[in-house]
Amino acid sequence: MVGATIASIFFNSGNTDISTASIGDVTSKITNYGISITPQIGWFVSDKIAIGATLNINPNGQKTTYQENGSTYQSDKSNGFNIGFGGFVRSYFSGKSAWMPFGQLSLNGGISNLKTDGFFYYKGGVPFYKYTYSGNSSGGSFVNAALDAGLTKMFGDNAGLDFFIGYNFAYNKTTFKKTTLYYLSASDINPSTGKNETTNKFTNHGFVLGLGFQVFLSGKKK
Repeated sequence: MVGATIASIFFNSGNTDISTASIGDVTSKITNYGISITPQIGWFVSDKIAIGATLNINPNGQKTTYQENGSTYQSDKSNGFNIGFGGFVRSYFSGKSAWMPFGQLSLNGGISNLKTDGFFYYKGGVPFYKYTYSGNSSGGSFVNAALDAGLTKMFGDNAGLDFFIGYNFAYNKTTFKKTTLYYLSASDINPSTGKNETTNKFTNHGFVLGLGFQVFLSGKKK
């Protein structure tokens, strides 16, 4: 069986207008994107049980800007990339039919990377004219586990559409290094430097409603 998750690309863009008496009118714009590619290939080890391998590829990014009177005074941008490998076990609870109920257990892990950069201009130049920053993660890793239950709608003997609901567990750890430069004026060529290193650990529990497509490869005829 060969399959891939469907509908896993997104792009968002939005604007927010903020009016505050003590600050003035501010406009923020946020754009973000994400692509999740999760092909899988499996083999039936019996009439109802399949085992297989999965590949996860997930580039993503986000950019947020803030403008006042048509000038951008703050920008924050991040770009990430995750890649991982894993395996799964799927058990069908009936033989071949138009609708085939199944349960599936999946486990995968991999590495991740995140880069950020941005700037901020202080109003009135106090205490600094501006600062810029850049950051990069190192040693990023993640582990995902999923338990799904669903139905495969068969189209002929060799293709099926999965409808499933499941529970997901996710854990990731990353060490992020950030360098910030503080400028006293627009002509400052020797900005002061600040460095910071942060280690983050993240755990998440969630539920998912999904759609997938499977191709069932025919074995060799004896």
